[in-house]
Amino acid sequence: MPTDVQVTPVRGAADRMAFIRLPYALYRDDPNWVPPLEMERKDFLDPKKNPFFDYAEVELFLARRGAEVVGRVAAIKNPRHMEVHGTKEGFFGLFECVNDAGVARGLLDAASAWLKARGIDRVLGPANFSSNQDWGLLVEGYDVPPALMMPYNPAYYLGLLETCGFTKAKDLWAWELSSSAAPPEKVARIAEKIRQREGITVRPVRLKDFPAEVARIKEIYNSAWEKNWGFIPFTEREFDHMAKEMKAIVRPELLLIAEVKGEPVAFSMTLPDANEAFKAAGGRLTTFGLPIGLVKLVLASRRIKRLRLLTLGIKEGYRRRGLDAILYLDTLRTAKELGYTGGEISWTLEDNHLVNRAIESMGGQRSKTYRVFQRPV
Repeated sequence: MPTDVQVTPVRGAADRMAFIRLPYALYRDDPNWVPPLEMERKDFLDPKKNPFFDYAEVELFLARRGAEVVGRVAAIKNPRHMEVHGTKEGFFGLFECVNDAGVARGLLDAASAWLKARGIDRVLGPANFSSNQDWGLLVEGYDVPPALMMPYNPAYYLGLLETCGFTKAKDLWAWELSSSAAPPEKVARIAEKIRQREGITVRPVRLKDFPAEVARIKEIYNSAWEKNWGFIPFTEREFDHMAKEMKAIVRPELLLIAEVKGEPVAFSMTLPDANEAFKAAGGRLTTFGLPIGLVKLVLASRRIKRLRLLTLGIKEGYRRRGLDAILYLDTLRTAKELGYTGGEISWTLEDNHLVNRAIESMGGQRSKTYRVFQRPV
């Protein structure tokens, strides 16, 4: 690390705001970056408001050159991950850095040292803060803004991590799908036969019965992903917290539950890609005490034409029976009826061949690659 750069833990309100605001300076001239809302980032880092802190430890670090903040990183110890996967793995996340390998090394070494002191022998990342939030480094597809709740970073971050000794652990894929293209006739025909033969019904979520619907989806979600690489089951508080946050932007017509003989066995969640609205707000809802950002957010949200299908899960015992194709078809038809032009399906594991083939069969095209890295501490 350059001798003129210091890496120190975040201490106090001023450090925390410097940590939150660094990306606004680094990405100032990047047209594809979507600034998060400052108040949301404050809540995300607040142990009293983010249920992740109920069981996990997080240490934030800042790198400074003189008075200038030139980098940041979070070190994350997640006991639930270690228990589920039987490892001594920790994570780094919220990584932002100037294009300087020495600064990056100082940050990542500080995070690794903190983790090593707590019994960790390998670090994975970036994770913000786990696989249940956004994770992975963008390594392909820098030419367009990220979809809702997906990460974004400059291309030079890849070189920084590789220079610091990080290697690939797993790639995550994003897919582009247009609602204007008709799905393959053969796929649609087979899906309809399965729907009739298996007695499958698909319905939108009932917002009037939201707590009970959340409980149904939670059960399917934890069953569907329990064997996936990197998966950590949500706690009750985490799932309810996420559901409460998403309820504000959910289109119930696009949150679908599939039932077999009345039993909920699969679901898909597709949200309007609100990043266009967040970009318009510029990260703040008020400027000089006026709700300028809020007005821009509301106006932009009315013009959203893209979607993100962010999760589709099927209970064990009901896979390989065409439920994924049925949910994709119903989502596409509804999206077109609502006036959406298309959007992104993200993310999928590179080696989840069953899911990836299903997306390809619907006309999906791979559009972005995100990489999770690893390094011994």
